[in-house]
Amino acid sequence: MREPLVTVGWLATALDDPRLCLLDASVELAAPEFDGDYRVESGKAGWLAGHIRGARHADLLGELVDPQASFSFALPDARSALDSLQRLGVHDDSLIVIYDRSDGFWAARLWWMLRSLGIAAAVLDGGLRAWIAAGLALEKGDEPSVRTGTLSAATRYLDGFWIDRHGVGKVVAGEAPGTLVCALSAALFDGSAVTRYARRGHIPGSSNLPARSLFDDDGRYRRGAALSEALSGLRQAEPPLLLYCGGGISAAALALALTLAGETRVAIYDGSLQEWAAEPSLPLTTGAAPA
Repeated sequence: MREPLVTVGWLATALDDPRLCLLDASVELAAPEFDGDYRVESGKAGWLAGHIRGARHADLLGELVDPQASFSFALPDARSALDSLQRLGVHDDSLIVIYDRSDGFWAARLWWMLRSLGIAAAVLDGGLRAWIAAGLALEKGDEPSVRTGTLSAATRYLDGFWIDRHGVGKVVAGEAPGTLVCALSAALFDGSAVTRYARRGHIPGSSNLPARSLFDDDGRYRRGAALSEALSGLRQAEPPLLLYCGGGISAAALALALTLAGETRVAIYDGSLQEWAAEPSLPLTTGAAPA
C-alpha cells in the first residue's frame, strides 16, 4: 500500500486476506464546556459495541503513549511502540489499515507514528462512518486473541517527523527555520472559543489551517484540485511545516493531507497546546492570523 488512504471497497475485499491487520484507533474526546475542561476516554467501549470484522483496538490513550509525559497522547519511545504493535499482531508483512469513529483523525495520528518508525500503513478514508454508510456489517464484542507479531523496524524514530517544545521555541525566537501551522478551528486559533487547554490562543507567528477544512461533507479527504486549493495558503510557506493542534491529533490529519499533496518537509509538535499552554512562561497570542 503506497497510498496513505484506502477505500471502503478496497477494505471490504481485503477482510479475508491473512496479511490484513485492521486497527481501530478511536478515542473519545468530549467538547469542552469551559476553559480547561479536558475530558478524554478510551475508545474501547465503542469498539466493543461495534467494529469492522477482525479489527483490534489500538489504545492511543494507554498502550501507545508515554505514561510519564505531562500531556495526553505523548509519543512513546520507539521500543515500547514496537512492543505494543507486536501485541496487536502487527508483523513485518502485515497490510496495516487504521480507522476510527471520527473521520480518521485518530487513525491519522497512529498512521504518522507508524510512518515515523518506517512502517507502512494506510487509513480508511471516511472511517467507520463510511463503512456503515456503504451498508457493511459490524461485529460486537472482543476479538479472539491474536498471535504476537514480529517487527524488525528500527528502534528509533526517523528524523524529521516530530518536533518538541524546545524546537518550536527556536522557531518562535527566529533561531531556526520553519512555519508553525495550527490545525485547530479559527475560533480556537483566535481565542474566541472555549478551549480544553490551560490558556486560549495560538503560538506566536503561526498560520492557521483547520484540519476539518480538508474533508468533504462525507468525512473523506479532499483530493485533486479541491485539496490543492485547501492547502494553497501553505505553498509559499518557509519549510519545514511544523504542525500542531491541541494534542497532535488534528495536526496528524493535516500531515496526512499534506502527504497526499506530495509535501515531505512536515513535522508534528507532539505536545501541542496541551503542553505549550500549560507552561505560563511560553508565549501565546490571540486574534486572527495575518492575511
